[in-house]
Amino acid sequence: MRLTTLVCLVALVSAAHGQSVRSLINGGNDLYKDQKYTDAEVNYRKALEKEKSLVQGHFNLGTALARQGKNEEAQKEFEQAIKDSQLKDTKSSGYYNIGNTQMAAQQYADAVRSYVDALKISPNDEETKYNLSYALQKLRQQQQQQKNQNKQNDKNKKNQDNKDQKKQDQQKNQDKNKDQQKNQQQQQQQQQDKRMSKSEAQRILEVLKNNEKAVQKKLHVRPAERAKTDKDW
Repeated sequence: MRLTTLVCLVALVSAAHGQSVRSLINGGNDLYKDQKYTDAEVNYRKALEKEKSLVQGHFNLGTALARQGKNEEAQKEFEQAIKDSQLKDTKSSGYYNIGNTQMAAQQYADAVRSYVDALKISPNDEETKYNLSYALQKLRQQQQQQKNQNKQNDKNKKNQDNKDQKKQDQQKNQDKNKDQQKNQQQQQQQQQDKRMSKSEAQRILEVLKNNEKAVQKKLHVRPAERAKTDKDW
């Protein structure tokens, strides 16, 4: 996609002043042709310092910036040139170049609108028609890719939700099993305590029974004794 430049001044200036601005613009154009875009940018900016409303300065500065990949800055310069210019060709070329910078930034929907604006002014511009068709194609591809990406994101989210739910269910089952094990252990402990209590009670009864027999046995063998007083009878 081409980037157009303006090669003539659109304003009348004094001889001395005009020559200075013209020299800067022409020098910038020569540098631009040699692909020295940074140096060309310097010349165009110097020209604009002398004449801020110079359409050619803004327009060509935009082309130099675009060649450096400074798309946002370039768009602003083209927009300024469109605003200040009274020439249809300049306005049409400005929209065309804006569309090109938007294409470079993959802003396909914006590029379509810019090419349409250019064609409103110059309906027979074949390059603009071609670029518009290309931008529409890229826009449809971008939309389809976005649609596919959204589907994939939804699928991934669903899978992740299922994994999270499965994990939650597993955790619930683990907690439930833990509770069941804890209840079983408590029941077992209670039963064991209950058994131990019966066993202990039986042992105590046996001890008491044996003690009772032992006491009774002692009573049977113990000799009789007289009651004692202070006086000897």
